[in-house]
Amino acid sequence: MGGSLPALTLSELRRQLATGLDLSDGATAALHLHYLELRRWNPRLSLVGPGTASKILERHYGESLAALAWLRPGDRRLVDLGSGAGFPGLVIAAARPDLEVTLVEARERKWAFLKSAVRRSGLSCRCLNARVGCSLPEGFPAEIDVLTSRAVAIDPALFEALRERTPRIRLLLWRGRSGAALPPGWVVSRELPLAGSEHRRILEVQADRSSSRKYR
Repeated sequence: MGGSLPALTLSELRRQLATGLDLSDGATAALHLHYLELRRWNPRLSLVGPGTASKILERHYGESLAALAWLRPGDRRLVDLGSGAGFPGLVIAAARPDLEVTLVEARERKWAFLKSAVRRSGLSCRCLNARVGCSLPEGFPAEIDVLTSRAVAIDPALFEALRERTPRIRLLLWRGRSGAALPPGWVVSRELPLAGSEHRRILEVQADRSSSRKYR
C-alpha cells in the first residue's frame, strides 16, 4: 500500500507553489483541499508512490500547473485521460475554473477518490469511470478543445477517434526520455521542458493539417 504524505498547511502549499504562477486564493485553497484528501487516501490506494512523495508539490502539482502556459483563453472543454490522483486534470481545473473538465479513470477505487476529492475541493469537474482504448466510451464529451494525459499510453486508433470527434483538438502529453509514439498524421508542435529534469517534458500534439485536409 501507499505511504504517508507530509502534512502541509495552506500557507506552506501556497509558498511552495509560488513559482511565478498567478494562482488565485480560491485556486490555492482548492489545491490544498485536494492535497488533504490525497493525504487521507494515499495509504490505502498508493496514489502517489514513495519515490516522489517527498517532492509531491514539485513533481505532481508543479508539473501539472506547467501546462497552464499552453492553455488558450478560448479553451472551454478539457478531458484528462487516466486522472488517477488528479494530476494533471484536477489541478488544472482548480487553476482554470472557467474550463469544463472531465476526469477519466478506469480503476474504480481511484475514480472513487477523484469524486471525493472533487467534492471536497468544491470543483465542478465531471468524473467518468471508463476505460479508453481504441474508441471513445459512452459518456465521453461530444466536444473537446484539449486532452491531457500524464502517464497513460494512448492507443494509436484513439487518435483517429479523437480527430473525428473534434478535428482541431490539441493533446498535451507528459512524457520522459522515450517521448511519444504518434500515428501517421500527427505531429509534436511544441515541447516544454519541465523544471528539475533533463528528460521530463510536456508535448503539444496536433493533427498535421497539411496531410489531413479532409478534417478541416
